[in-house]
Order: sequence, then structure tokens, then C-alpha cells
Amino acid sequence: MKIKDGTSRRHFLRGAGVALALPWMESLPLLAQDGTADKSKPPLRFACIYFSNGVDTKQWWAKGSGAAMEFGTACQDLAPIREDIVFVKGLYNHQAFIHPSPHMGRMANMLSGAPVSKDPANILVGTTMDQVMSKQIGHRTPVPSMALGIEPNELRLEDGLSMIYGSNISWVTPTQPATKEIYPARAFDQLVGDGKGRRMDRSILDAVLGDAQSLEPKISTTDRKKLDEYLESVRDIEKRIDRASKEERIEGWRPTIDKPNMPRPKDEIPQNVPDHMKLMMDVMVLAFQMDKTRIATCMLNNDLSQMNFKFLEGVQGALHLDLTHNGKSPALQTMYLRTNQYHARQFTYLVQRLKAIDEGGQSLLDNSMLMFVTNLYDGDAHGADQMPMVLAGGAAGGMKTGRVLDYNDKGNDNRRACSLYLSMMNRMGVKIDRFGDADKPLDIMT
Repeated sequence: MKIKDGTSRRHFLRGAGVALALPWMESLPLLAQDGTADKSKPPLRFACIYFSNGVDTKQWWAKGSGAAMEFGTACQDLAPIREDIVFVKGLYNHQAFIHPSPHMGRMANMLSGAPVSKDPANILVGTTMDQVMSKQIGHRTPVPSMALGIEPNELRLEDGLSMIYGSNISWVTPTQPATKEIYPARAFDQLVGDGKGRRMDRSILDAVLGDAQSLEPKISTTDRKKLDEYLESVRDIEKRIDRASKEERIEGWRPTIDKPNMPRPKDEIPQNVPDHMKLMMDVMVLAFQMDKTRIATCMLNNDLSQMNFKFLEGVQGALHLDLTHNGKSPALQTMYLRTNQYHARQFTYLVQRLKAIDEGGQSLLDNSMLMFVTNLYDGDAHGADQMPMVLAGGAAGGMKTGRVLDYNDKGNDNRRACSLYLSMMNRMGVKIDRFGDADKPLDIMT
């Protein structure tokens, strides 16, 4: 993964969840640019909502555009947000398509496009796109990224491989999944203070002083003077910010709230699945609204999920074993269809919540890029020939919604999911030459 040309000689002092961009320095090597976003405008956010075990392919479709967009029964619950979405057909992950494991080889790499190790003793996949973004731009918020879920990690084997692959869609490194939080209360606590439930009471200058001291021997005398002058000016900046915060304002864009507008969830995990999912969606909305993080993933279920959907009228049995692999029983197929509808309903709830939040004439949804996706197409057949996917949000003016895009007839080289990820990362200000199996962005942004 190579950083593109056009970067600048910048350095960033970091400490206590804070990053400060230093002036341009001749004597520093070229480092990655830290974005050029207009600080007077709301930032762009990214979220991926994952649901497992594929879809009823005969009923998962959309046609038309805008207010006239029509849906199949499986995704009919997207109808209220039809003008806010892009219904995507045909994108796929080549490594998932060729991996012999119908589950473990087709999920952990969903957001990376990387091969999954076939060696049960060697956990290895790819760093996922959310974590690539987190490493480059996550320092702009107290919480670099959030990985949320409903079901815990599983450590048993499936197809001779660890179920850790089936329990995580976000990977910090090729060998380490992001810590997935399934307790709503703990996720809520990440949004307080510095992201660890603490208020930051140290001076920004003190927090970054150690980094500054380590930098001094590496720069020229001229640049050292420039650094000293810059650090001295930080004291004045801190005083200005402190005064402004006491007056409930800061220069430039400010989050619409600075304190949680929802009660802290109870410490225990909700035993009711609908309550659990709704709480996680609400925490994600809160994180974006408070600008505590701009990158999040949420797994509604693990792969091979045994989640029981008995909370839906007329539905009995576990999602994977009973409902997905239903033997084409009409009754079970109908139940499976209702799980598709329920998952779509969760995404619709998230979109509507974000759309209802005003950020100075634009909604939070206007300044978001959301992806609703599952790693399998036909869940019963473990089909990896395409991934059901729905995008939502305005991407800060970068994505035209109310559309259906079909890549099935574009040839395999032009329907790589990683090409979409390149486009989304570019829009977030993370510009790289190649990601996964793609070296060109998908022409999906306006």
C-alpha cells in the first residue's frame, strides 16, 4: 500500500488522543498529508453495517430511481429511504469466491479483499479498509474507530479454521481483529472524555512535549527554531479554546451536541435482540453527532449465526442452521425472508436517525457514507459471486443517491468490491494507489 505523490513535509505530535499538525519543514522526510478538509464544514463519516448468511436472491432486488424506486420483498423495508440510497448489484471479492471454506474464507476478508490463511494454526487475513482509514485519519477524533457487534467472538473451529474469522469484519492488522464491543454501555463509555471514560485534564502542550523532544534531534537548526516558535504559540491557542469552550462555542465547525443526548445503557447485555441492535445504532449515531469518531463498523450477527429470530412473528429457529439452510421448505424460506427484511429495517432506522439530525443546513446523513452489506449472495448455496450491498448518505456532496447500479455485466475486473473501497477511502481523504485486489477506484462518486 503506497501513499500517492502530493504529500507534504508535515509531522504530527500526538498524545492523550490529541494530534497537532506542525508547520511545513524542509528537513523532515516526506510524510503522508493529513487531509485538507475545510474545518468550517462538518466532517465526513463512514459506517459499515453487516448482516450474515446472505439473502433470498429471488426477492433481493431493486429497480427504478428516486421516489419511483421499487424493491423485492426481501428489501422492501428500504422503501422509506429509497431517495437516500444507492442499491448496488454485482460487486464481489475474488479471494472469497475462490477460497474453499464457504464461510471462514468469505467473511473476514469482506472489507479487505485479501486471502484468508488456509492454515488453522496461522491466523492471517488483510487489514480492512476501515482500519486503513483509522490509522491515517483516526487521530482527528478521540476514538479513532469503533467496532461494534451483537454476538461475541467464537473460538471454535469451522471448516478446520478458527471462528475468529467468522466473528470479525474489522481487522487492525492481518493477524489481529479490532476489539469488537458487544456491550452497549461500554461502547457508550468510549464516547466520554478521551474515549476511555476519562476527561482529558492535561495541557495539549504537555501531552505532546515528549514527541516534540524526540523530534528535535532529527531536524535542522532552522526548523528547530520554527518548532520552538510553534510550540510557544500553542499556549495561546489553548487559552483561546479554553475560553471558547466555556462559552459553549469554538471557532469553525462544532458538533451539534457536546454531551450525550441519550441515557447510558445498562451494564448488562440486552437479552432482547431488537433492543440490543437499536442501542448499538443509537450509540453509533451519538458517536457521529458528538464527533467522537468518524469511522465505525457494526455486525448485526456473526457468520454461521445461531441467533434466534423468534421475536419476529411466525419465525422459529436459528438463523444459520434452520433458516438459511432451509431445504427450500416454503415455510422456512418465508422465515428466512423475514430475517432479510428485519436486517434491512435496522439500516433504515440508522439512515432515518442520521437524516433527522441537522448540521447547519445539512443533515448528518448528508455528511456520511454508509454501507449495508453481507458477504454471501445465496446464503443456502454459500454464493460468493456477488455481495448484496446498499450505500446511503450524501458523502458530503460526493454521492448521488436514489439510484440502482448493476455491475454484473461489466466484467470481473470492473466489479471488484475493493475498487469501491478505494473510492470511499479517497472520499474520506485517504488516498492510496492500491487496496486488496484493486488498483483503480470505482466510478461511483459524483
